Amino acid sequence: MSTKRTPLPLAPQTPEKYAGPSKAEVLALRRQYLSPGLITYYADPLMIVEGKMQYVWDETGKQYLDAFAGIVTVSVGHAHPHVVSKVREQVGRLQHTTTIYLHPTVGQLGKKLADKMPADSGLGVSYFTNSGSEANEVAILQCREFTGNSDVISLRNGYHGGTQAAMALTAHGNWKFKTNPTVGIKHATPGYCYRCPYGLEYPSCDVKCARDVEDLIRYETPGAVACFIGEPIQGVGGAVTPPKEYFGIVYDIVRKYGGLCIADEVQTAFGRTGNHYWGFQNWGVKPDLVTMAKGLGNGAAIGACVTRPEIAAMMKNRIHFNTFGGNPLTMTQGLATLEVIDSDGIQENARIVGGHLRKRLLELQEKHKLIGEVRGMGLMIGVELVRDRKTKEPANTEAAQILEKCKERGLILGKGGLFGNTLRIKPPMCLTKTDADFLVDCVDEVMETM
Repeated sequence: MSTKRTPLPLAPQTPEKYAGPSKAEVLALRRQYLSPGLITYYADPLMIVEGKMQYVWDETGKQYLDAFAGIVTVSVGHAHPHVVSKVREQVGRLQHTTTIYLHPTVGQLGKKLADKMPADSGLGVSYFTNSGSEANEVAILQCREFTGNSDVISLRNGYHGGTQAAMALTAHGNWKFKTNPTVGIKHATPGYCYRCPYGLEYPSCDVKCARDVEDLIRYETPGAVACFIGEPIQGVGGAVTPPKEYFGIVYDIVRKYGGLCIADEVQTAFGRTGNHYWGFQNWGVKPDLVTMAKGLGNGAAIGACVTRPEIAAMMKNRIHFNTFGGNPLTMTQGLATLEVIDSDGIQENARIVGGHLRKRLLELQEKHKLIGEVRGMGLMIGVELVRDRKTKEPANTEAAQILEKCKERGLILGKGGLFGNTLRIKPPMCLTKTDADFLVDCVDEVMETM
């Protein structure tokens, strides 16, 4: 058994000594006063009290490399100095006003998002919310109002949120309450080649999973749909990356039957996939609506739905209001985050460091039979673990053990997939090659002990 310990890269600035409540006190408060539905990853829950860029610290002062980014939310780094400065300035001036009044930041962020959309897309009108779930709810509402149709198509293994409609869109049983209604939602087959439900192989399969959407519409709807929603790369599902033709085929079919197309960019946006600012650009498609959250605010509670003017006009059909959507603080943090993405070359870093990380993980796959597939783009990577590469039996308990052992070594990872057997590697996009090497070396050491 290996006893080697790859040293964690030292952060450029160490935190002050923590002086708050003890871990035991925090746990006691949580158990008594917070919902028991709140989950923790570790047998001994991790308590995080400070973060700087790609690193976080617990109450004892132990440093960790955060390779999960607060569930793909910290895009440019914990407590990035530019973001902190801008928000601190705004806090001292005005903390809240609603959209029934005018305030400059909400329009400025709307313009910034419009400027980032493909020039010929027509996408340029934003509705701001507090989360990706809300953004997806607004997107579905607009599609139904615009088309006059009610049926919505989402993908199996996809995740779109925890509110009523967003949970209905989610086709991942672990995240669905049995009493939540799923009226008017149809779930199509995703481009999950590693676990193809048809037992076919790409490309001889002719992307049957995408073409099956037409049969779904013919058999399970009145022959007309409101929209299709899909993540360019499935996040909670385990960084499932479809064949390059998949979304083009699906979009064409959906539009043939009167529907609009929504790209759920909650996890893939803002350069995380490396080669493009938006995940959908990797597939050469033009959605009618784009939803986003998480990395837009680098930790702030923010979401948005961006669409074309004629679709956005549907929100005038009735009164619709969001108390905190467009809040000066979250808008300021969103603006500052997008400024850092540009000024710090975050997208290019995701491409370069992500490519290096993927290459090293593929080398690790050659060494460890536990790794069934390495997939993803940029700094959105999934490593699916299996007990047998032929049967592809999910190695879910092994994945949980790896998370525990990596935590001991100072590395925080995520896990996902229907069986919880996929390591989710989605760090802050300021990750360095040195960090990436530590990450892979750490996983290597842990797998050797297993």
